[in-house]
Amino acid sequence: MDEHHRPAYRARLLMGVAWVVLLLGLWLWGQEVTAVRLNISAPVSGDVAAVGRPQQVRLPSSVRPLGDALPQRLDIPALGVQAPVVARGLDPRGAIDPPPFERAGAVGWYAAGVRPGAPGAALLVGHADTETGPAVFHRLAALTPGALVRVLRDDGKLAEFTVEHVQVVDRARFDARQAYGPHRAGRAELRLLTCGGTFDRAAGTYTANVIVSAYLTGTGL
Repeated sequence: MDEHHRPAYRARLLMGVAWVVLLLGLWLWGQEVTAVRLNISAPVSGDVAAVGRPQQVRLPSSVRPLGDALPQRLDIPALGVQAPVVARGLDPRGAIDPPPFERAGAVGWYAAGVRPGAPGAALLVGHADTETGPAVFHRLAALTPGALVRVLRDDGKLAEFTVEHVQVVDRARFDARQAYGPHRAGRAELRLLTCGGTFDRAAGTYTANVIVSAYLTGTGL
């Protein structure tokens, strides 16, 4: 390279180095902003992917379970959900049968199981969507630990539950005992279930289930 071209070459080299430094700085900044800290878990789909709870979220203590009473309405303030609750049984496959699609705004309660607020895990199911639009549990996976879920009962009491876990469970690895069973003996617990993952058009169903676990932390009249 002759002396005449060296200044231009040096200028291009310095410009190239400057761009590399700038891009490296942006990449490192992006890593810092988007990295998931080890003490905070995030919702992912897969086997049994528990969201857990951030270390800074302190969940309240559980309260004494209530007696038996029928659920009438489900309120989830964080999602803007206020839905009637209807008794349901099992479908031919042995899964909890949600309300029919024409009642996609209602929530189904497994009537052969625990009543919300009583000891054990009460099971509530709802559709995520229909062929025409979103349904009652469309945004269920967006709930986070610490969110409130309220069930109005026919004894006039309001059972207040606090979310402790949100899971996305692959249908092929769904464990009914783990999903439906109580997490801690003696507590009144609640499970909210709907479809999740992606829609498999060939099978006509979703690839996963969303399971929200909550426990009784308050009561009101």
